[in-house]
Amino acid sequence: MKILHVNKFFDLRGGAEFYLHALMAKQAAAGHEVHAFATRSDKDLPSPDSGYFVRRYSYDKREGSLLDTKKAVNYIWNAEAEKSFSRMLQNVKPDVIHLHNIYHHLSTSILRAVRRSGIRCVQTLHDYKLACPNYKMFTEGNPCERCKGGHYSQAIRHNCQNGFLPSLLAATEMSLTKFGQSYERTVSTFICPSQFLLDKMIAWGEPPSKFFHLANPVELRYSAKRTFSEADIQRSGHSTSRPYVYIGRLSKEKGVETLVRAFARMTSIELEIIGQGPQGLMLERLAKELGAANIRFLGFMSGDELAKHRMESRALLMPTLMYENSSLAILEALADGVPVIASDVGGIPELVQDGINGFLVKPGSVDDWFEAINQMEDFTQEQIKEMGEAGNAIAKNNHDWGNHLKKLEGIYAGGRGENF
Repeated sequence: MKILHVNKFFDLRGGAEFYLHALMAKQAAAGHEVHAFATRSDKDLPSPDSGYFVRRYSYDKREGSLLDTKKAVNYIWNAEAEKSFSRMLQNVKPDVIHLHNIYHHLSTSILRAVRRSGIRCVQTLHDYKLACPNYKMFTEGNPCERCKGGHYSQAIRHNCQNGFLPSLLAATEMSLTKFGQSYERTVSTFICPSQFLLDKMIAWGEPPSKFFHLANPVELRYSAKRTFSEADIQRSGHSTSRPYVYIGRLSKEKGVETLVRAFARMTSIELEIIGQGPQGLMLERLAKELGAANIRFLGFMSGDELAKHRMESRALLMPTLMYENSSLAILEALADGVPVIASDVGGIPELVQDGINGFLVKPGSVDDWFEAINQMEDFTQEQIKEMGEAGNAIAKNNHDWGNHLKKLEGIYAGGRGENF
């Protein structure tokens, strides 16, 4: 089968891109001919299709009136992307087109090229952008569904894109896209990594027949390295037990401030914060102000270095405030046999079973997080091991790559995935 994947980024920026590249590699290894279309960046992974890639614009900064105007036009309709993508479709002639995140950088312009080609098209929804102007259904510190029913002016009223003009542009683009039903007329099947996301899309008026739940897969390669000796980690000046770890973006919707405030009350227990983002400096200042010397900010990590910190932790912490879809950080913890303490929100309860492979906590509640951490501290090492093994079983049973690829091929072929 000849498969064309389309994503606005081709470098390893986030969970969507990690999934994209892993999927392409596995499909190629299975004998499929795999292609890609994206925007250009000097951080892109190598691709024989890079000649088709189009210019990437920076939408997070002002660059002068002329360029900003051009970016605004491309945000709504990227003519360069439509032209290059049409040329690629004519030359490559894929059997199926698999869309990922194309919003704004590639725009809905490429959807017209898909419709003209008549090629079957599916899309994995990595976030809530099909319904929400700011991707997250989150604003002003809380989950938000104000735009439900087509009320996209709410994105302007509540400054969803951190500025009047960006919010106006997002609301305008969303209104035009929904008016023309651009995605709904183009995509045969929308693939939802969580049942929560699928249910939310249906509740917002999307056609149920086009939606299918297919859980994200995860590699199990590190699970055998997880050890459980209580004395295998010694932290000079801190507790001799394993530290807890947060892995992810340091931004408001991720709720990391809740962890900082909770651990400031537990000075004998260590927390490692791995990641970067707009709240990084603020969180470090807060930890110093609260005298939380037990909190260490380790910056960005990846690969074996990241896996080592995850496997040497007592538990992974996920304090998100938003409707998390299918957290890669949680999936990797499950695969490694690491218990998870996470917010009871979004798709997280589909991954974390309270009291079985971790704990579910009220989002944003410092008291509840304090209590959950202390409950985990009271567990014996054998109980920790049992929780980790339960999580590992969830990863093996529900998030296996082989099963994922088999069902995906069924969807490509026009099925609903259940019988493949």
